[in-house]
Amino acid sequence: MSTSDEDRADAWFHALADRTRRDILRRVLAGEHSVTALAQSYDMSFAAVQKHVAVLERAGLLTKRRQGREALASGDVEAVRSVALMLGELEALWRGRIARMDELLAAPDTPTTTETD
Repeated sequence: MSTSDEDRADAWFHALADRTRRDILRRVLAGEHSVTALAQSYDMSFAAVQKHVAVLERAGLLTKRRQGREALASGDVEAVRSVALMLGELEALWRGRIARMDELLAAPDTPTTTETD
């Protein structure tokens, strides 16, 4: 992976590491929500919800647009698909490593040195 891909992955994992942010993402993937309406769904301050939305936006997982005085948030389905693709690639890598370890463990013992008479 390139440095920019690594930076993007870091931002995704950081954004998705928090339960509230995952819930916000689920909501905005289902449909556009105002940040004010999102804030009413959580037992935290409006400013705290704004910060969560900002983390998701920096990670590219949601976008915001202004409609008058209201900030509207929408989930970026393509970005979420990119996260899923990257996780699938990591899973395939680890499955390959585990399969190789299984092969090595199942292989019959072979001498590492040659005996001479």
